Amino acid sequence: MKRKLKDLFEPIINRIQSSETSVGIILSIVVGIGAGFGAWVFWKLIEYCSWFFFKGGASAFGFMGDYYVIILPVAGGLIIGPLIYLLAREAKGEGPPEVMKAIAVGKGRIRQRIAIAKIVASSICIGSGGSVGREGPIVQIGASIGSTIGQRFKLSDEWVKTLLLCGAAGGISATFNAPIAGAFFAYEVLQRKARMRNALFIIISSVAACLIANIFIFTEEHPAPFAFVAYTMQSPWEIISYMLLGVIAGSAAFAFLKFFYKCDGFISNIRFPSYLKPAAGGLIIGVIGYFYPEIFGVGYGTHYGPGGELLTMGGVDSALMGQMTIGLLLTLFVLKVIATSITLGSGGSGGIFAPSLFMGAMLGGAFGLISQELVPGITAPVGAYSLVGMGAFFGAAIGGPLTAIFIVFEITRDYAVILPIIAAVAFSTIVFNKLSSETMYTTRLLKQGINLRKIQEPNLMKTLTVGDIMTRDFPTVPPYMPITDLAGKIETTGHHGFPVVDDDGHLFGVVTMSDIEAGIKKGAEGLKVSDIATRNPITAYQDESVHELLSKLGAKGVPDIGRIPVVSRDKSLLLIGVLRRHDIIRAQIQAATETDSRHPLG
Repeated sequence: MKRKLKDLFEPIINRIQSSETSVGIILSIVVGIGAGFGAWVFWKLIEYCSWFFFKGGASAFGFMGDYYVIILPVAGGLIIGPLIYLLAREAKGEGPPEVMKAIAVGKGRIRQRIAIAKIVASSICIGSGGSVGREGPIVQIGASIGSTIGQRFKLSDEWVKTLLLCGAAGGISATFNAPIAGAFFAYEVLQRKARMRNALFIIISSVAACLIANIFIFTEEHPAPFAFVAYTMQSPWEIISYMLLGVIAGSAAFAFLKFFYKCDGFISNIRFPSYLKPAAGGLIIGVIGYFYPEIFGVGYGTHYGPGGELLTMGGVDSALMGQMTIGLLLTLFVLKVIATSITLGSGGSGGIFAPSLFMGAMLGGAFGLISQELVPGITAPVGAYSLVGMGAFFGAAIGGPLTAIFIVFEITRDYAVILPIIAAVAFSTIVFNKLSSETMYTTRLLKQGINLRKIQEPNLMKTLTVGDIMTRDFPTVPPYMPITDLAGKIETTGHHGFPVVDDDGHLFGVVTMSDIEAGIKKGAEGLKVSDIATRNPITAYQDESVHELLSKLGAKGVPDIGRIPVVSRDKSLLLIGVLRRHDIIRAQIQAATETDSRHPLG
């Protein structure tokens, strides 16, 4: 019986093992499951750290009253500063920029200790009140899991990058219960270009992570990460107000970017031990949080607050429920910008994902209250503007408009919100892109000397030399060939011109169809190629780039040339080959085809 079963399944197993697609599906599921569990463990650690610092701190420092919250971020900073400094400095900061860096210049390789260091450092930072989010760290954790699996199986670079993207997509998917948004985040924000051959694996991983999250994180009591009210459009004219909100959100996101990196640069230049800067920054966060505790942590969902009280809603939830005044909304927006910039600028560990959502919710809520005062008849509930403001601000700041749209849609599961969120995100992205060519994430990489635009969009003509693509065995003609014979050679070969070389292979000139036509008008009888050839033609060298050659031709105002002789750099002008217009076009097509057809398994 066992033998029969083996004979039955052995061909199937062998087929699966020999199929890259099958292996890719299996590995993407494994990475997605790992990212889902990683997100769950991270949530639990944050919950424990929040309990330890806020509830445990209330007991240990009860003699201080609510003032004890001021020292909580300081205590967290004293732990994470040395931890990051000694264990893994990549664990500092937002998370996604390090993943983008690994994709662009690191062959998808992330050190295996990063996932552990990021989980511990970010949990302590957020749990002690650091004004950062958990989504960025989860992206880095998931990506680290995918990269580690790829490295352990000794897979190709492209394979490792694909699994890295699978893990990152799974992290976002598990965080927001949003598998579509997770996949778009990997494509749009991290990879920054669409490659259909790895889309299957990324989507599967995102779905697998979401399934794990639905088992362990999102329950019937807590089906969504945020509390919100159902959206209804009051009037078709309301879309204009969402467009205006998008313009404001895009401008505000740009202001956040400028302030964030000004603060980052200022703190970096302060002469103070790097491992103590998180504690120093934590003191400022503690003071702000004492007066406005909403800025502590991620800003939404269940958490422990001052006095150790367990709270089921954060600032974002209150804004989405329309429970804040315009003064409080605007104050929290400004304070969150400051608190997040100081937390991360001083060396804390966490993301800007949740802070961006927080800022957008506050900005959108304030805009909604003003709109209700000005045009009450066509204005939706304030919570709707907070919801749309979240997506508009976040989408512009990270350069992920589609990610933002699908996050809002998948959180609400409400199709009615699609039109407002598309309008707002579109306008916010347009405005932000007009003001800045870089996002929050790419600016971080640019400061490290990594320009993703140049890396990911190379100029093919700058990388190819003339010698790489020229035709080496192009037919030539001697100077003494009669024009009548030349006309016959043109007819038999199909070429409309030839280099003219002497018996030693040195360039004499070039002759073309137009030269023959001019010779015929003069009377072809007795004329030789040397009589009609163009002397001192434009030439190229095999070691110069195609871009350099074309730029030189353009600077001289040379008209389009069908073929250029390639000669040696010495004075002998020895003919090496011919660069044709066809050679350049063929190289471009071949490079594009290879890029599109390259399988992610390498």
